[in-house]
Amino acid sequence: MAEKITLTKQDRKKVWWRHQFLQGSWNYERMQNGGWCYSIIPAIKKLYPNKEDKVAALKRHMEFYNTTPFIITFPLGITAAQELENATNPDFDVDQIATVKTAMMGPLAGIGDSFFWGTLRVLGTGIGTSLAIQGNFLGVILYLLIFNVPHFLMRYAGTFLGYNLGTGFLKKLEQSGSMQLLTYGAAIIGL
Repeated sequence: MAEKITLTKQDRKKVWWRHQFLQGSWNYERMQNGGWCYSIIPAIKKLYPNKEDKVAALKRHMEFYNTTPFIITFPLGITAAQELENATNPDFDVDQIATVKTAMMGPLAGIGDSFFWGTLRVLGTGIGTSLAIQGNFLGVILYLLIFNVPHFLMRYAGTFLGYNLGTGFLKKLEQSGSMQLLTYGAAIIGL
């Protein structure tokens, strides 16, 4: 009997760690694709033993991708679960990986940008500035804490939440007809 392929928590932590360099290769043609591909490499190496499958998977992740960096670990986790499904299920439609990534890109960008850039950063700046104007160095520290702690927690949790929800969550949404409603709702919230 063949050994069951799986992604351990340690493998997912490697993906999470690597995602922090996501913007390091940002470009105008495909934006975050290089950072995305770099992030998912630990999962690809573990899931695909032969070189041809690894190359195909890496090419899949060199396509255009762009969303807010604070929430990108959620689709990364879902993509890792899809790659696991692809590696273990010969009937898996590999085109679903790009479809799901693309479907989540816009709504997550809208939600993440409005919350992190439009709300949390402004809130942190307001609190930090009011203290800093009074000459209190705590203003700088509070700004950094108010802005950075939530997004680092969100990034870490997103990796594992996305993976655990994985393809099963997306299948349930699609079968129930809720995917269109969720996408529509996310677009409204993003606006």
